[in-house]
Amino acid sequence: MKQLSTLLLAILLFSCKSEKEEKEPLYQDTNSAIAEGTTSDLSPEAQLGQEVFDGKGNCYSCHKPDQKVVGPSIQEIANIYKTKKGNMVSFLKGNEDPIVDPEMFETMKTNLILTKTFTDEELKGLEAYFYSYTNQK
Repeated sequence: MKQLSTLLLAILLFSCKSEKEEKEPLYQDTNSAIAEGTTSDLSPEAQLGQEVFDGKGNCYSCHKPDQKVVGPSIQEIANIYKTKKGNMVSFLKGNEDPIVDPEMFETMKTNLILTKTFTDEELKGLEAYFYSYTNQK
């Protein structure tokens, strides 16, 4: 019985190792993208946009820099608005029809309630932040 108790105690102690297993994130957040230099040298306006994007806008939950998740990527949005000469600020105010992935508009529509509360400066910052991704590889 004493040997069985010792064996169980050894197994218990062995299984409780303190090594941490690092898990790779499911997606790259925009802060690490900046740290890696993909959006370095942001203008003050674009920096404000990034703060809104990552903070009160909670945009990062649906939009990633270079991959479609729930919504289109930042690069795709910026490139389409640039190519079609769209007005991103006006769209975020709810004054323009969607030009990027219009069939997903119903999903985005509820977020416009939030973006309508942003100041013009914050909306222009978001636009500048998105456009900072158009000059990348």
